Amino acid sequence: MRTLALCLVVAWALVGCGRSAGWEETMAAGRQALGRGDPAEAERLFLAAAAMAERFGADDARPAFALYQLAQAEQAQRKFDQAELHYGQALKLLQEVRGAEHPDVAAILNNLGVLHRLHGQFAEAEPLLRRALAIKEKAFGPEHQEVALGLHNLAMLYDTQGRYEQAEPLYRRALVIRAQTLGPAHADTTKSRRDYAALLRKMQRDREAAAVEASVAAPR
Repeated sequence: MRTLALCLVVAWALVGCGRSAGWEETMAAGRQALGRGDPAEAERLFLAAAAMAERFGADDARPAFALYQLAQAEQAQRKFDQAELHYGQALKLLQEVRGAEHPDVAAILNNLGVLHRLHGQFAEAEPLLRRALAIKEKAFGPEHQEVALGLHNLAMLYDTQGRYEQAEPLYRRALVIRAQTLGPAHADTTKSRRDYAALLRKMQRDREAAAVEASVAAPR
């Protein structure tokens, strides 16, 4: 395991261990394609990376990472069935390598939960998003921006279902965390403020919604 750990450290530094440099370059190119809005090219590259990663062995996390990013590229193209399949495969592999409580596992759970929400599969989405949030709170503490992401996504699920009383404290807490950790003008903070205010209006709490919309700081 010491040799494997050293190999992974060197690989992530792009020096390479064995033939890992080619995998790293392919993954990096896939991320660049996804970032510039070309998910089809990203999908092609992540497929290649997933095939390359098969040689790394059963106790290596890289096959899971390739499948996870492949699923993201597929989700961006609304290939939901394929994305669900590859998120599930990545989740299974990563839990075996990193353990069920690792933050990387939470990232996959979160994305898979969001995918189910977009599909209207609310019963499937809720346990995934709740588990992702619990892992993040344990790993990072209650005031981390990753926790805010988990809170916001769970709130969106409840909001979509009309479960406003459950969504409201989650939106509020996510907004507080984002304002404190990212700043009041950050795009994620702005999104939290907008979604929280919209929920308050659905709850006929227009005065509170207006105060949130007008504020540059999170509510206390």
